[in-house]
Amino acid sequence: MIRPRLALATLLFGLFGLAAGADAAEPALSLFAQSPAMNGLRGPGFYLNLFKFLPVLAIYLLWVKTTDWVDDDCKELGNLRFEMWNSVVFFSGVLGLAMVWAIPSYFIGIILLVLCYFVPILTYSYVRNQTVPDDRKVLTLYHFGEVMNGLMNKMGMKGFFNKGDSNIDRAGPPIVFVGKSNTGKIDPDRVAKAEESKSYMACKELVYDAVLRRSTDIHLEPTTDQMSIRYRIDGILHAAEPFDRPTGDAVVNVFKVLAAMDISEKRKPQDGSFGAKLESRDINFRVATSGSKAGEKMVMRILDNASSVGKLDEVGLRPKLAGEIRSLVTQPHGMFLLCGPTGSGKTTTLYAALREIDRFQKNIITVEDPIEYVLDNVTQMEINTKSGATFAGSLRSILRQDPDVIMIGEIRDQETATIACQAATTGHMVFSTVHSNDTVTALFRLLDLGVEPFMIASALTAVLGQRLVRVLCETCKEPYKPKPEFLKKANLPIDKVDVFYRKPAEPEQVCPQCGGNGYLGRTGIFELLVITEAMRDMIRENPSINAIKAEARKNGMIYLQEDGLRQVIQGKTSIDELLRVVK
Repeated sequence: MIRPRLALATLLFGLFGLAAGADAAEPALSLFAQSPAMNGLRGPGFYLNLFKFLPVLAIYLLWVKTTDWVDDDCKELGNLRFEMWNSVVFFSGVLGLAMVWAIPSYFIGIILLVLCYFVPILTYSYVRNQTVPDDRKVLTLYHFGEVMNGLMNKMGMKGFFNKGDSNIDRAGPPIVFVGKSNTGKIDPDRVAKAEESKSYMACKELVYDAVLRRSTDIHLEPTTDQMSIRYRIDGILHAAEPFDRPTGDAVVNVFKVLAAMDISEKRKPQDGSFGAKLESRDINFRVATSGSKAGEKMVMRILDNASSVGKLDEVGLRPKLAGEIRSLVTQPHGMFLLCGPTGSGKTTTLYAALREIDRFQKNIITVEDPIEYVLDNVTQMEINTKSGATFAGSLRSILRQDPDVIMIGEIRDQETATIACQAATTGHMVFSTVHSNDTVTALFRLLDLGVEPFMIASALTAVLGQRLVRVLCETCKEPYKPKPEFLKKANLPIDKVDVFYRKPAEPEQVCPQCGGNGYLGRTGIFELLVITEAMRDMIRENPSINAIKAEARKNGMIYLQEDGLRQVIQGKTSIDELLRVVK
């Protein structure tokens, strides 16, 4: 296809030729210039009206620039239909220019020209914004700010956004920090103190970049001459651009001020929290520091309410399993446990289960450390070990508040486990989590904590084990034929499995969707252990891991590995990722 800028140059030449002809003496005007259809842009004597012509020229020059940008942008992204968008944006502009010259009414012509320019370019911008990271989106508040700063820098001025009524500096990324006191309450003075630091802008850029890249944690790790930065994205740590050591230390101090931590103490562990607002999103940060030989290390957990709780069907559960869990969690009493290592998505699944319960007709109370997501019509309590509020103590108090459903963030000790079992056997539905590798060992985790076997047998309804696996990027994943030996070892039918998928080994260019990682997002793999009467008898008499596993298998329990293979067969994840998560 002919490159638009060549055609545009020709068109521009013709347009100014027409304008020049219009400025000639009246007897020399062409028949086209004297046509009544040309009255829209003409004044007395059919001379060109300069004040009417200048807006047309301005829109035309914008069209020249943006048409050329669409041409380059389509080629750079590589995942949009170049020929279609190139033609739509170009010929719609040509149509608009033709109408503004042909229609007698100037105002109707200019409106049509504006529509022919803006509608295609806005449509293209919307479509391409769906396929690129947030920092590459156009026509956003951040994009306009960057353009303005760039123009001001070219003019030798310091780029900035003007300050609003709130007196919050809007320079740089459109993120606003919210400082918190030791008790977790909002403290505006802390933001004012943090803004005094020269590294305040570096902090905003660091957090903004981490959020755009879907990070769940930010690691600031000191070395001899620099402060290393790593983001945990989809469960994997990725290195980012480091700070020099003085800047890095200053950045750590800014975050400590926001989180109400002692900036003079650099050896003892400290923890705190602060918040941030990014457009319409409320984001919370849990901050923890510890001393090391090289200096003070900081880790920040990002709790983004915008990517909060979905439904059970949205966490990766197969439909049949989601239906089983839905029937289990809506029972009037019992105990439903989730198990898995740290960062396996247990809390998110718990919240999804709570959403299945009628929160208007049931009194639901949660005890958490900390509160990660806010649920409507649910009473959420946060424990504070510094003030003496523990899981066990809070659990005793909420039992006197007539709860129907109780959610305990984690069972950590014998007292909490015993009270939870007692609540489950006295007419309450109890949700909680434990740390264990699989569902059967979760039972023995409760026994190790000192809970009597008969109490576990009476209280427990089911245990759901889970892991999180990364999802292959739909844009760049590649198919391959699995080896028959592997299919046989995995008990998969060789004649029914055609292809598996994996991330590209050596991509020709970096995928704009996943940034070259090969994965985008995570989903869950699960195994559900439903406690039957036979299992209750086993737990009461002589608990045995092998006997309980055999009974669970007889009842149709699917192991984590088998559920993960389902995701591999469906092309959602890869064998390498499954083996990384489930050994």
